Amino acid sequence: MIKEILNIACIQSHLAWENPIENRKIFTAKIKEIPDTTDIIFLPEMFTTGFTMNAVEVAESMQGETLVWMQQMAQEKSCAIAGSIVIKEGDQYYNRFVFMKENGAYELYDKHHLFTLAKEHETYKEGEKQLIITYKGWKIKPLICYDLRFPVWARNVEDYDALVYVASWPKPRIGAWDALLKARAIENMSYCIGVNRVGLDGNGYEYNGHSAIYNALGDVCHEKEEMPVEKEVILYASLQKSHLETLRSKLSFLNDADHFELV
Repeated sequence: MIKEILNIACIQSHLAWENPIENRKIFTAKIKEIPDTTDIIFLPEMFTTGFTMNAVEVAESMQGETLVWMQQMAQEKSCAIAGSIVIKEGDQYYNRFVFMKENGAYELYDKHHLFTLAKEHETYKEGEKQLIITYKGWKIKPLICYDLRFPVWARNVEDYDALVYVASWPKPRIGAWDALLKARAIENMSYCIGVNRVGLDGNGYEYNGHSAIYNALGDVCHEKEEMPVEKEVILYASLQKSHLETLRSKLSFLNDADHFELV
């Protein structure tokens, strides 16, 4: 069944450094504020720990407390909950996006472009597969932070409806975040959702949010807040399926895109 209006919420929050218990408490309180009409709640990158390379100490398994918590929250709110966390699988660590559905089923994407400037590639294993989530008739492509800088990886060859980036994008380069999020929406003729964090992390890096939700023309479509958003906040938007389809029919730019294969 295709849902004409998909209601989403993006939680832009500070994160307690390497403290999953405290962060689950923070997000539990914020999630309880969100209306029951919401279909998907998006959380930032590494939302239980902050962007840490200390995977040995903070990593969880796919049977760990955060996955159980996500299942409980999704069931209580009757919606999907999604964000990335540090996962250990075998002897490898992953920066893993989890899309948890209200029935307890989930889908996974492992971050492909690891942030070499922070030596993320020395701690985590890169993901090799892309993911398209089908949820309530919508096709959603999840990506993580540094993936935003690489347009080929996001190129809309799957006819997806929404692109989502969960991130820990620092203040000194926030101009790139703003520009690239908008560009991804325009070039892919899709909604583009960016969820960033705020506050200081344990390494002294500052994050100033600028979470945003753009439509296929690159226009801001979230409610209430003015741009840029630099405080703790929950952003809401109602994505409209027929509007997207009408726009793509009228402006058939995707039909003229170059064809390529990733190798």
